[in-house]
Amino acid sequence: MWNPDGFMEMLYEQSVTARKGLSSRSNSERKALLKERLQSSLGSYEDMRAPLNPILLERIEYEDYIRERIEIGTVIGLRMPIYILIPKTEVRVVQSGQLPGMLALHGHGYGSREVIGLASDGTMLTKKGGHNSFAMELMRQGHIVVAPEMIGLGDRRLLRDTIPGKERSSCISLTGQLLMYGMSLGGLRVFEALRALDYFVTRTEVAADQIGCMGFSGGGTVAAYASALDERIKATVLCAFTNTFKGSILSINHCIDNFVPGVLDYAELPDLIGLIAPRPLFIESGENDPIFPASSLQEAIEILQGIYCQEQAEDMLQYDIFPGVHEVNGREIYPWLRSIWRSGISHYPGNDLNMIEEAKAE
Repeated sequence: MWNPDGFMEMLYEQSVTARKGLSSRSNSERKALLKERLQSSLGSYEDMRAPLNPILLERIEYEDYIRERIEIGTVIGLRMPIYILIPKTEVRVVQSGQLPGMLALHGHGYGSREVIGLASDGTMLTKKGGHNSFAMELMRQGHIVVAPEMIGLGDRRLLRDTIPGKERSSCISLTGQLLMYGMSLGGLRVFEALRALDYFVTRTEVAADQIGCMGFSGGGTVAAYASALDERIKATVLCAFTNTFKGSILSINHCIDNFVPGVLDYAELPDLIGLIAPRPLFIESGENDPIFPASSLQEAIEILQGIYCQEQAEDMLQYDIFPGVHEVNGREIYPWLRSIWRSGISHYPGNDLNMIEEAKAE
């Protein structure tokens, strides 16, 4: 047969053999090497870091919350708009009077407006989509939320992709062009998400030691890698993303921005997500998600359970597979986050699950 299916399967099997070499290393050595290799694969934008120089673009006060849109610098030549959602009335859950913060990362669609309850034209949404306005729900649950606009989507597309009648995301164009310079779109998105975090921790309302991250679909990709690389993120929620590369990215026609150069030489996707351990991690996915299938999701969860067991932090990994498709559900996410912050759990292994259950009952 002339089809390349067998060749691609052979390459994957060879990568399995290559990855087995890491198993002989100690846990700390393995984690350090995985983190180093992940950063190398994504590419570093550190030498292009630009000052934040935040500029307030708008501030709108509603009955129960305040919404700001702010522009910050990320890398030289790029500015990024971010939304900040601030609840007006909420019982402070930390002694300082500050609130937990959440980095809310959108997936493919029309950008950050989709997570804050706005339509693409900026009017209020009348019908929720797959994102389910999850940043708004995080705010209603008592978080201050930062929702950055990821490059290649929404307001940050190439101009040629905004022409009426020819509108589309810029993921493919940007990925291809960045590859010509030895860069990756995934790496740029992760770097910019962490620049949003750099700004976020300067806000006096935010409890800097209680910052989490929640990402949906492509935003889950960025959330996973950002959380793996930056321990300022104390709790992570991954929606409609967790899987294996083999069961999802390699088996289905995904957007090119999901592909990480050389990654299979050293890690499968659960190995990279496992770098979050022993910090709290919640995984949510629909049992009928067509692009991140439940069958390989279960395989990924089992691998992650083994990683968290090694870290003596089994209770810090929770998941919910709900009856649904590629969407945010949230039925267990928001109670879980409340329990994490109210119990004072951040990244300490071996915490008693009873603490979480007691906090849920409050």
